[in-house]
Amino acid sequence: MYTFAALAVSQGAWAQKDSAANKLDEVVVTATKTPAKLSQIGKVVTVITKEQIEQSAGKDLSQLLNEQTGIIVNGANSNPGLNKSLYMLGAKNDYTLILIDGAPLLDASGLTVGAYDLRMIPLEQVERIEIVQGSESTLYGSNAVAGVINIITKKGGSKKIGFTGTSSYGSYHTYNGNANVHGTTGIVDYNVNYNYYSTHGISEAADTTGKGNFDKDGFNRQSVQANLSINASKNLKIAPFYRYAYYKGAYDDGAFTDGINNFTSLLNSTGAIATYQLPKGTITANYTYNFSKREYDAGYNFRGRFHNGDLYWKQSLGQLVQMVAGVNYQHYQLLDTSLTEKNPAHNITSPYLSFLLNSKDGLSLEIGSRYNSSNHFGSYFTYNFTAAYRVTSYLKLFAGTSTGFRAPLPSELFGSFGANPNLKPEKSTNIEGGAQAELLKSNLFVTLTGFNREMKDVIAFLNGVNTNLDAQHDKGAQVEVKWQPVQGLNIKAAYAYVTGRITETNAGKDTSYYNLLRVPKSTFNFNVGYQATRQLYVSAGLQSLGKRTDAFFNLTDYSSSPVTLKSFATLNLYAEYKLLHNKLRLFADAKNVTGTKYYEVYGYSTMGFNFTGGLAINL
Repeated sequence: MYTFAALAVSQGAWAQKDSAANKLDEVVVTATKTPAKLSQIGKVVTVITKEQIEQSAGKDLSQLLNEQTGIIVNGANSNPGLNKSLYMLGAKNDYTLILIDGAPLLDASGLTVGAYDLRMIPLEQVERIEIVQGSESTLYGSNAVAGVINIITKKGGSKKIGFTGTSSYGSYHTYNGNANVHGTTGIVDYNVNYNYYSTHGISEAADTTGKGNFDKDGFNRQSVQANLSINASKNLKIAPFYRYAYYKGAYDDGAFTDGINNFTSLLNSTGAIATYQLPKGTITANYTYNFSKREYDAGYNFRGRFHNGDLYWKQSLGQLVQMVAGVNYQHYQLLDTSLTEKNPAHNITSPYLSFLLNSKDGLSLEIGSRYNSSNHFGSYFTYNFTAAYRVTSYLKLFAGTSTGFRAPLPSELFGSFGANPNLKPEKSTNIEGGAQAELLKSNLFVTLTGFNREMKDVIAFLNGVNTNLDAQHDKGAQVEVKWQPVQGLNIKAAYAYVTGRITETNAGKDTSYYNLLRVPKSTFNFNVGYQATRQLYVSAGLQSLGKRTDAFFNLTDYSSSPVTLKSFATLNLYAEYKLLHNKLRLFADAKNVTGTKYYEVYGYSTMGFNFTGGLAINL
């Protein structure tokens, strides 16, 4: 465990007057499923605000997440159609859970149901993002081993009818258009969004000679999102929703190998959230249905459906105690009639209970447990215990321990490659700790954190069968500094360090080695944004990644060998200008300004200097 209780300042230095700008008083929901101040939460929570999202025009969701401390999205700056794999705190892609408005967005069709396909989610449909680092399996169940990312979508506005839209064009013949109609009748709030994205792209495979005449691998996506919020009575609100996303793209044969292949992917998602207000609490019922389908020219077709039902009760037990009690049901089904068990499925039922205890002297405790019962892997308990102590109005210390799990995938249990219906869940034990402090009258905000995560029963593919064999041990530390030296000027600098080793068991012998593929040990981010005038905003972002390890799969003899990816740094610039009383916004976004050449995935191209310009309308 990493401890940061000893800060190089005396307690007297923190004795400053309370300010409305105190960042520790910001209220978030995702970390505890109930509104709580950051000062009461024993984990690291990052909030990406509506304003930050608007000032990221020209980026997609994967690129915005890739800028956040502790997160690497591999493929974010490669060809738009290439897979986007998210690594939080060094953990692999399926150890981070993506939520949409608090409900898991999972794909039961393929090889991963963890961090969902980020290509499916247009950034223009997003209002706010809350990121919680550290295991959240007690509140959210499977896959929330390294943390959760809650994507909060746009909802109805304050007017009877309103319209927002964006249109942009840029390098590689990339066009992005978005239209959003929203409003309220008093009883019903509504929001309907349509997004269209198209690009010629670049060659997915890298052409090292420049003479291979590799073709460009384009990408095209259409997406619709619609939601209502119906005030059925004084205390009852019902919010149905529907999401549709479909994209098609081209891909190459492999690393450094051109090819003419196509693929498509579809998501249909619907459901509803019902909330009933009690005198000192709420009862929430949340149901989501996801249908996913992916098809490849090579003949690989994947289909699956996922049901998620969550019923929970939030209640204030006096002024200092908040309770969350609920039960969650998840049903995964792989739609494949060619398997021995046709259209196989499995389910998990999980009652859970959590308490947030706040004392008057600044100590907050979160204590929770979850019982997970599956028809395939039996039962498993998870727990969560965190403590946050607000030493002064401007200093918080926190620490915690928790367990997490990842349920076996439908494809691992029943699929065509190495199926093993007796697989157990992968289990984690996590320790986190750190400090958050505000200095200089809340103009300087510093976060120091460390973590230690041990996994067991890691699923490995051995002798043609998926087997629970391996153990994984990851640890790391982060520091993030946010500074506003003068009004309108915001600076953020962050450094993250992570390392990890896996212990493999084969023929009774253990072998341990570093294994964090495509994840650098060291990552540095630096961003500066300046509101030069009421109309003009400019920003610059620098990201530097250290050396990384990757694996090269040779298509000639089907062998795999380790390779080292060189360190690199990229510089991005952004500017926007508002007109007509902020109803019209012109923006320009330039990425990789210096034209740095690098690999995110060995043998696959990354984008050189690229530029996007456009406008946004708010009526």
